[in-house]
Amino acid sequence: MTTDAVPATATGTLTHRRLPRYAPAVTLALSAAVGAGLSAAVGFSVPAFVVGALLAYMATITIAAGVVEGRRKAVDRLVTSLVYAAFGIALVPLTSVVWSVLANGLPRFGAEFLTTSLRNVTGLHDQQAAEGLAPYIGGAYHAVLGTFLITALATLISVPVGLLASIYLVEYGRGRLARAITFFVDVMTGIPSIVAGLFAAALFGVLFGVGTRNGFAGAVALSVLMIPVVVRSSEEMLRIVPNELREAAYALGIPKWRAVVRVVLPTAISGIASGITLAIARVVGETAPLIVTAGFTSSINNNPFADWMMSLPAYVYSQAMRPLSGSTPEPSLDRAWAAALTLVIIVMALNLVARLVARLFAPKNSR
Repeated sequence: MTTDAVPATATGTLTHRRLPRYAPAVTLALSAAVGAGLSAAVGFSVPAFVVGALLAYMATITIAAGVVEGRRKAVDRLVTSLVYAAFGIALVPLTSVVWSVLANGLPRFGAEFLTTSLRNVTGLHDQQAAEGLAPYIGGAYHAVLGTFLITALATLISVPVGLLASIYLVEYGRGRLARAITFFVDVMTGIPSIVAGLFAAALFGVLFGVGTRNGFAGAVALSVLMIPVVVRSSEEMLRIVPNELREAAYALGIPKWRAVVRVVLPTAISGIASGITLAIARVVGETAPLIVTAGFTSSINNNPFADWMMSLPAYVYSQAMRPLSGSTPEPSLDRAWAAALTLVIIVMALNLVARLVARLFAPKNSR
Protein backbone atom coordinates (compact mmCIF):
# COMPACT_ATOMS: atom_id res chain seq x y z
CA MET A 1 0.00 0.00 0.00
CA THR A 2 1.47 3.34 -1.06
CA THR A 3 0.58 6.91 -0.28
CA ASP A 4 0.60 9.47 -3.06
CA ALA A 5 2.89 12.37 -2.37
CA VAL A 6 1.39 15.83 -2.26
CA PRO A 7 2.64 17.84 -5.25
CA ALA A 8 5.14 20.49 -4.39
CA THR A 9 3.14 23.08 -6.29
CA ALA A 10 0.06 22.39 -4.15
CA THR A 11 2.10 22.62 -0.96
CA GLY A 12 3.57 25.90 -2.07
CA THR A 13 0.13 27.23 -2.90
CA LEU A 14 -1.15 26.44 0.58
CA THR A 15 1.83 27.65 2.59
CA HIS A 16 3.69 30.38 0.64
CA ARG A 17 1.22 32.38 -1.44
CA ARG A 18 -0.09 34.48 1.41
CA LEU A 19 0.43 38.04 2.51
CA PRO A 20 2.40 38.38 5.73
CA ARG A 21 0.44 38.95 8.89
CA TYR A 22 1.72 42.49 9.21
CA ALA A 23 0.56 43.40 5.69
CA PRO A 24 -2.84 44.90 6.77
CA ALA A 25 -1.18 47.06 9.45
CA VAL A 26 1.52 48.31 7.09
CA THR A 27 -1.05 48.95 4.38
CA LEU A 28 -3.22 50.88 6.81
CA ALA A 29 -0.29 53.07 7.88
CA LEU A 30 0.64 53.82 4.28
CA SER A 31 -3.00 54.49 3.42
CA ALA A 32 -3.25 56.93 6.32
CA ALA A 33 -0.25 58.80 4.94
CA VAL A 34 -1.82 58.86 1.48
CA GLY A 35 -5.14 60.05 2.93
CA ALA A 36 -3.40 62.83 4.86
CA GLY A 37 -1.60 63.95 1.70
CA LEU A 38 -4.73 63.96 -0.43
CA SER A 39 -6.68 65.80 2.26
CA ALA A 40 -3.94 68.40 2.67
CA ALA A 41 -3.96 69.02 -1.08
CA VAL A 42 -7.63 70.09 -1.01
CA GLY A 43 -7.64 71.65 2.48
CA PHE A 44 -7.23 69.28 5.40
CA SER A 45 -10.37 67.98 7.09
CA VAL A 46 -11.06 64.86 9.11
CA PRO A 47 -13.81 63.48 6.79
CA ALA A 48 -11.60 63.93 3.71
CA PHE A 49 -8.69 62.25 5.50
CA VAL A 50 -10.82 59.27 6.58
CA VAL A 51 -12.37 58.80 3.14
CA GLY A 52 -9.01 59.10 1.38
CA ALA A 53 -7.28 56.66 3.74
CA LEU A 54 -10.16 54.18 3.49
CA LEU A 55 -10.21 54.19 -0.31
CA ALA A 56 -6.41 53.90 -0.48
CA TYR A 57 -6.41 50.97 1.94
CA MET A 58 -9.16 49.09 0.13
CA ALA A 59 -7.50 49.55 -3.24
CA THR A 60 -4.02 48.65 -1.98
CA ILE A 61 -4.95 45.56 0.04
CA THR A 62 -7.19 44.26 -2.75
CA ILE A 63 -4.50 44.64 -5.44
CA ALA A 64 -1.79 43.14 -3.21
CA ALA A 65 -4.01 40.18 -2.33
CA GLY A 66 -4.91 39.67 -6.00
CA VAL A 67 -1.26 39.56 -7.03
CA VAL A 68 -0.03 37.35 -4.18
CA GLU A 69 -3.01 35.26 -3.05
CA GLY A 70 -5.32 35.13 -6.01
CA ARG A 71 -8.70 36.52 -7.04
CA ARG A 72 -10.83 34.79 -4.40
CA LYS A 73 -8.70 36.01 -1.50
CA ALA A 74 -8.63 39.52 -2.98
CA VAL A 75 -12.44 39.62 -3.09
CA ASP A 76 -12.55 38.30 0.47
CA ARG A 77 -10.24 41.05 1.72
CA LEU A 78 -12.22 43.69 -0.17
CA VAL A 79 -15.52 42.58 1.36
CA THR A 80 -13.92 42.34 4.80
CA SER A 81 -12.68 45.91 4.45
CA LEU A 82 -16.18 47.03 3.46
CA VAL A 83 -17.67 45.32 6.51
CA TYR A 84 -15.20 46.95 8.90
CA ALA A 85 -15.75 50.32 7.20
CA ALA A 86 -19.54 49.99 7.59
CA PHE A 87 -19.06 49.09 11.25
CA GLY A 88 -16.91 52.18 11.79
CA ILE A 89 -19.43 54.42 10.02
CA ALA A 90 -22.22 53.01 12.19
CA LEU A 91 -20.22 53.91 15.31
CA VAL A 92 -19.74 57.53 14.25
CA PRO A 93 -23.23 58.83 15.15
CA LEU A 94 -23.33 56.77 18.35
CA THR A 95 -20.01 58.05 19.63
CA SER A 96 -20.86 61.57 18.48
CA VAL A 97 -24.15 61.60 20.41
CA VAL A 98 -22.59 60.11 23.55
CA TRP A 99 -19.68 62.52 23.43
CA SER A 100 -21.93 65.54 22.89
CA VAL A 101 -24.23 64.58 25.75
CA LEU A 102 -21.33 63.93 28.13
CA ALA A 103 -19.41 67.07 27.20
CA ASN A 104 -22.42 69.36 27.51
CA GLY A 105 -24.32 67.61 30.29
CA LEU A 106 -21.66 66.75 32.85
CA PRO A 107 -20.91 70.36 33.95
CA ARG A 108 -24.52 70.84 35.13
CA PHE A 109 -25.23 67.24 36.16
CA GLY A 110 -25.03 66.40 39.84
CA ALA A 111 -26.88 65.81 43.09
CA GLU A 112 -28.28 69.34 43.18
CA PHE A 113 -29.69 68.97 39.70
CA LEU A 114 -31.38 65.66 40.56
CA THR A 115 -32.86 66.80 43.88
CA THR A 116 -34.35 70.22 43.04
CA SER A 117 -37.12 71.40 40.74
CA LEU A 118 -37.75 74.58 38.77
CA ARG A 119 -40.36 75.91 41.16
CA ASN A 120 -39.84 79.65 41.82
CA VAL A 121 -36.85 79.74 39.44
CA THR A 122 -37.18 82.79 37.19
CA GLY A 123 -35.30 84.31 34.32
CA LEU A 124 -33.64 86.72 36.77
CA HIS A 125 -31.93 83.83 38.55
CA ASP A 126 -30.64 82.48 35.24
CA GLN A 127 -29.45 85.93 34.16
CA GLN A 128 -27.51 86.39 37.38
CA ALA A 129 -26.02 82.89 37.05
CA ALA A 130 -24.97 83.59 33.44
CA GLU A 131 -23.26 86.82 34.58
CA GLY A 132 -21.48 85.02 37.41
CA LEU A 133 -23.36 86.93 40.11
CA ALA A 134 -25.14 83.89 41.57
CA PRO A 135 -24.87 80.10 41.44
CA TYR A 136 -26.94 78.05 39.03
CA ILE A 137 -30.20 76.87 40.57
CA GLY A 138 -33.05 74.72 39.36
CA GLY A 139 -32.97 71.03 38.56
CA ALA A 140 -35.02 68.21 37.09
CA TYR A 141 -36.25 66.30 40.13
CA HIS A 142 -39.89 66.87 39.18
CA ALA A 143 -39.17 65.61 35.64
CA VAL A 144 -37.33 62.52 36.86
CA LEU A 145 -40.18 61.73 39.26
CA GLY A 146 -42.75 62.24 36.53
CA THR A 147 -40.85 59.99 34.13
CA PHE A 148 -40.71 57.16 36.65
CA LEU A 149 -44.39 57.46 37.61
CA ILE A 150 -45.63 57.66 34.03
CA THR A 151 -43.41 54.82 32.85
CA ALA A 152 -44.41 52.65 35.81
CA LEU A 153 -48.11 53.15 35.04
CA ALA A 154 -47.50 52.43 31.36
CA THR A 155 -45.71 49.22 32.33
CA LEU A 156 -48.59 48.15 34.60
CA ILE A 157 -50.98 48.63 31.70
CA SER A 158 -48.87 47.16 28.92
CA VAL A 159 -47.27 44.07 30.45
CA PRO A 160 -50.45 42.16 31.41
CA VAL A 161 -52.21 43.06 28.15
CA GLY A 162 -49.20 42.30 25.96
CA LEU A 163 -48.25 39.09 27.75
CA LEU A 164 -51.79 37.67 27.75
CA ALA A 165 -52.20 38.60 24.09
CA SER A 166 -48.98 36.80 23.18
CA ILE A 167 -50.05 33.71 25.17
CA TYR A 168 -53.34 33.69 23.27
CA LEU A 169 -51.61 33.98 19.89
CA VAL A 170 -49.12 31.19 20.62
CA GLU A 171 -51.13 28.74 22.72
CA TYR A 172 -54.78 29.27 21.80
CA GLY A 173 -55.17 31.55 18.80
CA ARG A 174 -56.36 30.02 15.56
CA GLY A 175 -58.30 31.33 12.61
CA ARG A 176 -59.41 34.84 11.70
CA LEU A 177 -59.27 36.37 15.17
CA ALA A 178 -55.62 35.43 15.67
CA ARG A 179 -54.72 36.73 12.21
CA ALA A 180 -56.59 39.97 12.90
CA ILE A 181 -54.77 40.46 16.21
CA THR A 182 -51.42 39.82 14.55
CA PHE A 183 -52.25 42.31 11.80
CA PHE A 184 -53.25 45.06 14.21
CA VAL A 185 -50.19 44.44 16.38
CA ASP A 186 -48.01 44.89 13.30
CA VAL A 187 -49.86 48.11 12.45
CA MET A 188 -49.48 49.45 15.99
CA THR A 189 -45.77 48.73 15.92
CA GLY A 190 -45.29 51.25 13.14
CA ILE A 191 -47.63 54.08 14.14
CA PRO A 192 -45.99 57.47 14.87
CA SER A 193 -45.70 58.31 18.53
CA ILE A 194 -47.60 61.58 18.11
CA VAL A 195 -50.63 59.57 16.93
CA ALA A 196 -50.59 57.66 20.22
CA GLY A 197 -50.42 60.94 22.09
CA LEU A 198 -53.34 62.42 20.14
CA PHE A 199 -55.36 59.25 20.75
CA ALA A 200 -54.82 59.46 24.51
CA ALA A 201 -55.53 63.20 24.54
CA ALA A 202 -58.77 62.70 22.59
CA LEU A 203 -59.80 59.79 24.82
CA PHE A 204 -59.33 61.77 28.03
CA GLY A 205 -60.94 64.79 26.42
CA VAL A 206 -64.08 62.77 25.74
CA LEU A 207 -64.12 61.14 29.18
CA PHE A 208 -63.05 64.03 31.43
CA GLY A 209 -63.30 67.16 29.34
CA VAL A 210 -61.29 68.87 26.62
CA GLY A 211 -57.83 69.93 27.76
CA THR A 212 -57.39 67.23 30.39
CA ARG A 213 -53.71 66.77 31.07
CA ASN A 214 -52.20 64.43 33.66
CA GLY A 215 -49.60 61.72 34.07
CA PHE A 216 -52.09 58.89 33.63
CA ALA A 217 -53.00 60.18 30.16
CA GLY A 218 -49.30 60.10 29.31
CA ALA A 219 -49.09 56.53 30.61
CA VAL A 220 -51.99 55.50 28.37
CA ALA A 221 -50.25 57.10 25.38
CA LEU A 222 -47.02 55.26 26.15
CA SER A 223 -48.88 51.97 26.63
CA VAL A 224 -50.22 52.25 23.08
CA LEU A 225 -46.60 52.25 21.91
CA MET A 226 -45.42 49.66 24.41
CA ILE A 227 -48.08 46.96 24.03
CA PRO A 228 -47.11 45.85 20.50
CA VAL A 229 -43.45 45.63 21.51
CA VAL A 230 -44.33 43.45 24.49
CA VAL A 231 -46.61 41.28 22.36
CA ARG A 232 -43.99 40.75 19.67
CA SER A 233 -41.08 40.02 22.02
CA SER A 234 -43.13 37.71 24.28
CA GLU A 235 -44.63 35.89 21.29
CA GLU A 236 -41.20 35.13 19.86
CA MET A 237 -39.96 33.86 23.22
CA LEU A 238 -43.00 31.62 23.68
CA ARG A 239 -42.66 30.16 20.19
CA ILE A 240 -39.11 28.94 20.81
CA VAL A 241 -40.20 26.83 23.79
CA PRO A 242 -39.92 23.21 22.55
CA ASN A 243 -43.24 21.48 21.94
CA GLU A 244 -41.85 18.40 23.69
CA LEU A 245 -42.13 20.24 27.02
CA ARG A 246 -45.80 20.97 26.39
CA GLU A 247 -46.47 17.38 25.31
CA ALA A 248 -44.72 16.03 28.41
CA ALA A 249 -46.92 18.23 30.58
CA TYR A 250 -50.06 17.10 28.79
CA ALA A 251 -48.99 13.48 29.18
CA LEU A 252 -49.05 13.97 32.94
CA GLY A 253 -52.71 14.91 32.67
CA ILE A 254 -52.49 18.56 33.71
CA PRO A 255 -54.77 21.09 32.00
CA LYS A 256 -53.43 23.39 29.30
CA TRP A 257 -53.57 26.58 31.38
CA ARG A 258 -51.46 24.96 34.09
CA ALA A 259 -48.95 23.75 31.48
CA VAL A 260 -48.67 27.31 30.23
CA VAL A 261 -48.22 28.74 33.74
CA ARG A 262 -45.93 26.04 35.17
CA VAL A 263 -43.94 24.94 32.12
CA VAL A 264 -44.06 27.35 29.18
CA LEU A 265 -43.76 30.67 31.00
CA PRO A 266 -40.90 29.61 33.33
CA THR A 267 -38.99 28.34 30.32
CA ALA A 268 -39.41 31.59 28.39
CA ILE A 269 -39.26 33.99 31.36
CA SER A 270 -35.70 35.09 30.59
CA GLY A 271 -36.52 36.35 27.11
CA ILE A 272 -39.88 37.75 28.19
CA ALA A 273 -38.37 39.75 31.05
CA SER A 274 -35.58 41.16 28.91
CA GLY A 275 -38.07 42.02 26.14
CA ILE A 276 -40.27 43.89 28.62
CA THR A 277 -37.27 45.81 29.94
CA LEU A 278 -36.26 46.79 26.41
CA ALA A 279 -39.85 47.86 25.71
CA ILE A 280 -39.67 50.16 28.73
CA ALA A 281 -36.41 51.60 27.42
CA ARG A 282 -38.12 52.09 24.07
CA VAL A 283 -40.87 54.36 25.44
CA VAL A 284 -39.14 56.12 28.32
CA GLY A 285 -37.65 58.70 25.95
CA GLU A 286 -40.79 59.46 23.93
CA THR A 287 -41.45 63.19 23.78
CA ALA A 288 -44.42 63.96 21.53
CA PRO A 289 -47.04 61.82 23.35
CA LEU A 290 -46.11 63.31 26.73
CA ILE A 291 -46.19 66.88 25.49
CA VAL A 292 -49.83 66.58 24.37
CA THR A 293 -51.01 64.42 27.30
CA ALA A 294 -48.99 65.24 30.44
CA GLY A 295 -48.04 68.81 29.61
CA PHE A 296 -45.43 71.00 31.30
CA THR A 297 -44.95 72.14 34.87
CA SER A 298 -42.14 73.46 37.02
CA SER A 299 -43.53 72.01 40.26
CA ILE A 300 -43.34 68.55 41.82
CA ASN A 301 -46.49 66.50 41.24
CA ASN A 302 -46.73 63.18 43.08
CA ASN A 303 -50.22 62.37 41.80
CA PRO A 304 -50.29 61.16 38.19
CA PHE A 305 -54.10 61.27 38.15
CA ALA A 306 -54.39 65.01 38.72
CA ASP A 307 -52.81 68.10 37.17
CA TRP A 308 -50.00 68.43 34.69
CA MET A 309 -46.85 66.36 35.17
CA MET A 310 -43.39 67.01 33.79
CA SER A 311 -41.27 64.26 32.22
CA LEU A 312 -37.62 64.23 31.21
CA PRO A 313 -38.25 64.33 27.43
CA ALA A 314 -40.68 67.24 27.83
CA TYR A 315 -38.21 68.92 30.20
CA VAL A 316 -35.43 68.73 27.61
CA TYR A 317 -37.74 70.15 24.95
CA SER A 318 -39.02 73.00 27.12
CA GLN A 319 -35.56 74.03 28.32
CA ALA A 320 -34.06 73.92 24.84
CA MET A 321 -36.92 75.64 23.02
CA ARG A 322 -38.50 77.83 25.72
CA PRO A 323 -35.86 79.39 28.00
CA LEU A 324 -37.11 81.24 31.04
CA SER A 325 -38.26 84.71 30.09
CA GLY A 326 -35.88 87.55 30.75
CA SER A 327 -32.72 85.44 30.72
CA THR A 328 -30.05 84.32 28.33
CA PRO A 329 -30.58 80.83 26.87
CA GLU A 330 -27.34 79.35 28.21
CA PRO A 331 -28.60 78.25 31.67
CA SER A 332 -31.68 76.60 30.15
CA LEU A 333 -29.55 74.84 27.52
CA ASP A 334 -27.24 73.58 30.28
CA ARG A 335 -30.24 72.12 32.09
CA ALA A 336 -31.48 70.56 28.84
CA TRP A 337 -28.14 68.83 28.27
CA ALA A 338 -28.01 67.61 31.87
CA ALA A 339 -31.54 66.21 31.55
CA ALA A 340 -30.56 64.54 28.28
CA LEU A 341 -27.62 62.93 30.06
CA THR A 342 -29.98 61.73 32.81
CA LEU A 343 -32.25 60.18 30.19
CA VAL A 344 -29.32 58.46 28.48
CA ILE A 345 -28.18 57.03 31.82
CA ILE A 346 -31.68 55.70 32.52
CA VAL A 347 -31.92 54.04 29.09
CA MET A 348 -28.45 52.55 29.46
CA ALA A 349 -29.33 51.24 32.92
CA LEU A 350 -32.50 49.63 31.56
CA ASN A 351 -30.51 47.88 28.85
CA LEU A 352 -28.03 46.60 31.41
CA VAL A 353 -30.92 45.41 33.58
CA ALA A 354 -32.34 43.57 30.57
CA ARG A 355 -29.06 41.71 30.12
CA LEU A 356 -28.84 40.93 33.82
CA VAL A 357 -32.43 39.67 33.90
CA ALA A 358 -31.82 37.48 30.88
CA ARG A 359 -28.82 35.94 32.60
CA LEU A 360 -30.45 35.47 35.99
CA PHE A 361 -33.68 33.95 34.72
CA ALA A 362 -32.15 31.80 32.00
CA PRO A 363 -33.07 28.10 32.42
CA LYS A 364 -30.34 26.17 34.18
CA ASN A 365 -29.17 23.10 32.28
CA SER A 366 -28.46 20.53 34.94
CA ARG A 367 -28.29 16.77 34.94
